[in-house]
Amino acid sequence: MREVSCTSDVFRVAGAVEACAHGSGLRVRRLPDWALARTPDPVLHLMSGMSAGVRLGLVSDTGRMELDVTATGVRYSGGVRRPVTFDLLVDGVLHGRRALAEGPTACIDYETAPPKVILQPGAMETLVFDDLPGRPATLELWLPQAAAVEVRALRIDDGASAAPHPDLQPVWAHYGSSISHGMDADGPSETWPAVAARSLGLSLVSLGFAAQCQMDGFVARLLSRLPCDRISLKLGVNLVNQDVMRERAFIPAVHAFLDTVRDARPDVPILVISPLICPMHETTPGPTLRVPPGYRTVPRPDELAFGALTNTRIRGLLRDIVTARQAAGDAALQYLDGLDLLGWADAHVLHDGLHPNADGLRLIGQRFASWAQGPSGWHLGP
Repeated sequence: MREVSCTSDVFRVAGAVEACAHGSGLRVRRLPDWALARTPDPVLHLMSGMSAGVRLGLVSDTGRMELDVTATGVRYSGGVRRPVTFDLLVDGVLHGRRALAEGPTACIDYETAPPKVILQPGAMETLVFDDLPGRPATLELWLPQAAAVEVRALRIDDGASAAPHPDLQPVWAHYGSSISHGMDADGPSETWPAVAARSLGLSLVSLGFAAQCQMDGFVARLLSRLPCDRISLKLGVNLVNQDVMRERAFIPAVHAFLDTVRDARPDVPILVISPLICPMHETTPGPTLRVPPGYRTVPRPDELAFGALTNTRIRGLLRDIVTARQAAGDAALQYLDGLDLLGWADAHVLHDGLHPNADGLRLIGQRFASWAQGPSGWHLGP
């Protein structure tokens, strides 16, 4: 085996906002420094470092590939360390999935306000993918969605060739919550945006941040600068379950977010997706408390309910906002009801009352792809 420097032009990094050398290795992030400087929230800093949707692509005739990686997984208070999995696709087909049982861990303590993130050290590990074709093939390694990864070394067969895989697909940037982040997926290539992107022939940039889809202005600013061909925004559930704002603030905040993107990208298609089914929040406002193994809402007096947001109310508001902006001339703006992706009949896939399980995430991705190729969708594919 021969080692290939991770700082050389042997593979292409796709799906990351930033990929930078770190020591002798490579580290990826999904938010830049200037965006993270706008908030002290340690959870967003952690989530943005996780490699959801990030792929390393190369064309090689190697029969074996080895990677030395340091993968910082995550554990919530009262829970266990999330699985850290890597998916290798060969010519677009899943060839192998590898899981790391150990490594550094970021422990998120939601029993404090604000939450604390405590890092526990761990060792570097080696991934091995063998039985590769041994002929020129496209190798696409999907990095784990539930870990921050540093690739320390890459090795291929002696004498094997390697060159970056040119990703020529249209770029789709998607902003969303934990459901878009997809920690409950069986592997990083099976989050719902990944399932949809692979089906539609799109190059995904996932800005799904667990618990952190708060319509932050710096994300709108990032989307206004990001080279992409399509943008989708799945808005609402984090605003409800963290009781972030009320209707008076929500409506202009959505407009401001859209204005920031649209002013810089006047023609890019933008899709607004409303909340998926979440029975506890359909007519009940937040906040929501994590009570393992699930969640519960916090009761409030009726006097404090005026203007509080629920999933049902947000769907109506988002529909009205998009309709008004379309009438004002924005023909590249669309609305998709989240219940069309996961509705009341699908509530059984919510394993904790809030998050879809792995089967539910695949279902969402499949339904989104069908919508995108349908008569009212993005008109993609044959």
